[in-house]
Amino acid sequence: MAAPQTPYEAVLHAARDVAKLDCALDAEMLGTALLGSVYAVAAQDRAAAVREFVGRFLTATARRRTASATTIREVFAALVPDAAGAAEVRPGARAPAWSAQLGRVHPTGCYAYGDVYGDQTSYLVTFAYDDSQDGGPDHAVVALIDHNIGITKDVFVGGPAERILGQVREMCATDELTWFREEDPGRVRVEVGRHLQITDGLGDLPSDGSLATDRALAAARLALLPAATTPPLPEPPELSHPDRERLVRDFLAAPEATSAGLGRIQSDDELSSLHFCLSLILDHATGLPGGDPLRWSPAVAGLFLLDWVHRRAVLDMDDAAMLPRVTRAWSAYATRRRGLPEAAVEQANSVVEEMIDEFARLYATGERRSPATAAVAQLISEGVDPNDAAAIDAWIDANRHRLNDDPS
Repeated sequence: MAAPQTPYEAVLHAARDVAKLDCALDAEMLGTALLGSVYAVAAQDRAAAVREFVGRFLTATARRRTASATTIREVFAALVPDAAGAAEVRPGARAPAWSAQLGRVHPTGCYAYGDVYGDQTSYLVTFAYDDSQDGGPDHAVVALIDHNIGITKDVFVGGPAERILGQVREMCATDELTWFREEDPGRVRVEVGRHLQITDGLGDLPSDGSLATDRALAAARLALLPAATTPPLPEPPELSHPDRERLVRDFLAAPEATSAGLGRIQSDDELSSLHFCLSLILDHATGLPGGDPLRWSPAVAGLFLLDWVHRRAVLDMDDAAMLPRVTRAWSAYATRRRGLPEAAVEQANSVVEEMIDEFARLYATGERRSPATAAVAQLISEGVDPNDAAAIDAWIDANRHRLNDDPS
């Protein structure tokens, strides 16, 4: 057989046996996997790219009359009903009996679960076909939201629904660092949808999971949920300058800071480093989705100590010595303030302790410094005040030969 000449021919070839499948769910899983290829390679708005592809596909295949062509057209129209031409798609003369059940499902349960730190929330919705004989088995849609990066990080469609739900219930019941609850369907639709919009605009998708392959079917299922009837989940208010000052004072008066000896510091240099390190913790927190500096976890600690601080801050030796002390105390303080279980507090503190050696190594090597941070560090090492514009200009003039040197 000759190689397909267009993307539409390639899809038709990949879907050549679609009409022979056993049920609507099998066909929808095939269809979402095919559209996942479009989603994965899209350069900008991935959801729009899939919608446009389906519209063009329906136009390009409008005269095809084979059972496989008319059936995959129905599948795509059910998965992406807002694509151009989707509403006009009709069953073919040899449509399988199950084609009438494409998209004909209803939700049977809605749940949420996640970690006590607030790093991630997963939403799980179970669905059943109106006619299970032709439609297929009950199944579940699971969407994982990562609150540290503010995206829907993964989606998954699978079954049987009761098996997946049972596994999640058991996991949460035996792990004191997780929680589980029934959830309002409208809230699930809103929360997953708004985070998925951000995911759709990413230049690079998360590499693990089934986000691309299951995205079209998951979105079609979640679109069947009712509109929200409960208030949206609260976001912490933006941290104002007075709020920051109050939080710093509260921390320095807290037992965690006292235990770390931070309240007894007298030296001007050490006090300067102490407040600089606290400002780094707060700046990092306000840059995360939600911007809550008390939402502390092993993952947040890792982002801060092993990545962000090296890319964004220039630390002298006093700062580098002070930061582990401040971070240890902040970990204990923030987890206590949020009332996390003792096991979570101990885990967070233990992970921070384990990261200190790697933080010191990264500080010493400078391997994760951004170009801008490295440039400022170079200025400081040569005695140039980075706040003195005239001094910086003079340094650039004196080192222009190095700045313009082409290693090639």
